[in-house]
Amino acid sequence: MFRRTIGLAVGVAAALGVAGLCAQEAECPAFQASLVPGHALHGRDRRIEGLTLSVWGENPQSALALGLVNGSVGDSAGLSVGLVNYAESYRGAHWSFVNLASGDVTGWQGGPVFGLLVSALNYTGGQMTGLQTGLVNLSGSLNGVQIGLVNYTQRAEAGVQVGVVNVIAQNRGWFARLPDEVAPAMVLVNWRF
Repeated sequence: MFRRTIGLAVGVAAALGVAGLCAQEAECPAFQASLVPGHALHGRDRRIEGLTLSVWGENPQSALALGLVNGSVGDSAGLSVGLVNYAESYRGAHWSFVNLASGDVTGWQGGPVFGLLVSALNYTGGQMTGLQTGLVNLSGSLNGVQIGLVNYTQRAEAGVQVGVVNVIAQNRGWFARLPDEVAPAMVLVNWRF
């Protein structure tokens, strides 16, 4: 069973295009278990490539992370499933009620709310490239799609927002630059290309 779980985690990481950063497996363990970051099998600075099971875990990783709170530091990737996910820079999928990234995210931020893959809050401080599905979606810059009740981005390279309130602060006029952009704020749908 354990080998199948590790195999699944490695398969998920490979499917997401994750490249290993460790020269030897001894440098990057394939398994991490953590109660809190200071009480774990491996220290916070060890890169995990495989599976992490945590009450609260925090490591650089290319892994399947399952826990109540999943912290991914540095340049991390994989699939994180829990109540709260936070990261510096992340490639892959963050599925939880609250997803926070101080840097860039490439992939999908969402999570289980009302049986849907929608989270309560998704926040990306840098560039969000991909999909955000949440009640509230916030990003510094968007290159992708936001679907939620409230969607906000400061800038958009190429982005579409679908929801009750949609704000692309970079948009300057109301319908002046159609079809390239709609408006600074709009109901139902907003975009910038």
